[in-house]
Amino acid sequence: QVQLVESGGGLVQPGGSLRLSCAASGSIFSVNAMGWYRQAPGKQRGLVARITSSGTTNYADSVRGRFTISRDNAKNTVSLQMSSLKPEDTAVYYCNANIADASLYTYNYWGKGTQVTVSS
Repeated sequence: QVQLVESGGGLVQPGGSLRLSCAASGSIFSVNAMGWYRQAPGKQRGLVARITSSGTTNYADSVRGRFTISRDNAKNTVSLQMSSLKPEDTAVYYCNANIADASLYTYNYWGKGTQVTVSS
């Protein structure tokens, strides 16, 4: 069994910064791509940023240049540094990871989500 636990959400003023973190634990052989998705009320969940095990990153156009994703492969963690936050960044942010077990089967896991609210 694998768990993804997010932390770091909260309320921040427009223009502010926030850092999200996610830790994977459990029956893990290897962690492939990790990423962050978000879902605002009334909208579909969409990709924010993604990072492969070798460090290749991609970002949604709406956050490129403001958000930075990083990971620590030794600790199976992924972080999202968010800067210059805008009200439209308000959403529930979900951690996602593609993880292989000891049999090398890979599964897609999701965290429970953490609320980010950008408001004055």
